[in-house]
Amino acid sequence: MSEARVTVDGRVVGEIGPGLLVLVCAMQGDTDAQSQWLARKVVNLRIFRDEQERMNRSVLDIGGSALVVSQFTLAAETKGNRPGFSTAAAPDDGKRLYEHFSSAVASYGVPVANGVFGADMKVALVNDGPVTIWLDSER
Repeated sequence: MSEARVTVDGRVVGEIGPGLLVLVCAMQGDTDAQSQWLARKVVNLRIFRDEQERMNRSVLDIGGSALVVSQFTLAAETKGNRPGFSTAAAPDDGKRLYEHFSSAVASYGVPVANGVFGADMKVALVNDGPVTIWLDSER
């Protein structure tokens, strides 16, 4: 991704250049250990191009940043026509895990910008490739 930003009420609250836009959804029963595992996986995932145009470099390798945005709708159950979100973590747990994940990514030396947990956010990105990868600590 070459750039991303999140705005709340018309004000930019988080913005990065090259790096990762990470949409985070905490599920019921998720733990700090899973959050830490996901952070390590995210910062080491080799999805950026090297000199031979192969996906062979991590966000650490390119000196990139991460924009971390809470996205509870990733928990959507879509059996019917109206999605349900009953498997998402309760707001207090979700916020704690979201903040833990952001801190864990930063602990690896990746600059982190954030959205605002629970806010109505507008997220914009220029997705290079495009490359979009789903990570789940349960898989």
